[in-house]
Order: sequence, then structure tokens, then C-alpha cells
Amino acid sequence: MKFKIFRFKKVESTNNSAIRIIKNSNTDYGMIIANEQKSGRGQYGKKWISYKGNLFVSFFYRFDHLTVSLKQITKINCLLVKKLLSMYYNKKIIFKKPNDLLINKKKICGILQEKISKLQKTYLIVGIGINLVKNPNLKDYPTTNLEELLNKKLSKTKVEKQIKKIFEIKLSKLYK
Repeated sequence: MKFKIFRFKKVESTNNSAIRIIKNSNTDYGMIIANEQKSGRGQYGKKWISYKGNLFVSFFYRFDHLTVSLKQITKINCLLVKKLLSMYYNKKIIFKKPNDLLINKKKICGILQEKISKLQKTYLIVGIGINLVKNPNLKDYPTTNLEELLNKKLSKTKVEKQIKKIFEIKLSKLYK
């Protein structure tokens, strides 16, 4: 399985862009990448604060051909993002239900999944926001970013390529 890349300078949200692409094309597997996201969304309609330089990506793929349940693929998607982060940060990374990854009890990543249907096909959209270079200062929820933890600059392009490869390899094994 190969994800077709859709790259944008600025979007409302990468998940909204995925929905639009699914509805207006015949692409079954895609990866939306944006440099800027104006109205990123989190779980329960919460706003995702999207600082330029961070990673904003959404994968979409056919859900109706998977050999696993929604509950199982939700966990798998979180583990795939954790695998990416572990390539850079080799200490403990915690998964906090339903969709956050934490380092040192601080949020570094959020994942938003949405299911949509088109012409008897069902797609899963997996929106991923990772604080690479900057994190929001939230009163009730501590956050962090990867560059701060590592004390070094990262190549966003390299991170994008790595997460694409991780998703392609793992998801290819889960199709009928």
C-alpha cells in the first residue's frame, strides 16, 4: 500500500481536506500534509492549536477492507505514532485514552479519527498533530514539544517521510 501525498501550504484542517479529497476523487489511500492549519480539531470538538513548524498530517484509507475492528485500529494508529516518536525520544511515551501521547506527563501529540462513507465504501481518517517545534501553553493541560525535549532541530520533511513509511508498512499487513 502506498499513500498518495497531498501537500498544502495552509488548510482549515487536514481532516477536513481529507474529507473533501475522498468525496471529490477516486483515491482510496492518501496523506494530507499542511504547513499551516487554521482550524485544527481535537477530540470532542476541542480546538487543536496549530503552530507553524509542527506536524499536521491526516491519513485516509479504506476501512471496509481492514481485518481489524475500529477499536483495534484506533490502538494500532496510536502505536504507529508512538513508534515514530520513539525513533527520536528513547524514554517513556505514554498513551492516554482516547487519543493523546504524553511525555513526562505532558501532551506532545493528539490523534483524531473520523469515519466517512462514499458510494458504499467506508474510509477512516486519522488526523495527527505532533508538537515538533512549539507547544501551546495551556492552563489545565501541560504540553511539550520534541525539539525542546531533544534540545536539537528536527527535519520536518524527514519526520513526514518516516511516519508515511511506518503507516504504509503496518497497514499493508492489515488488509484482506
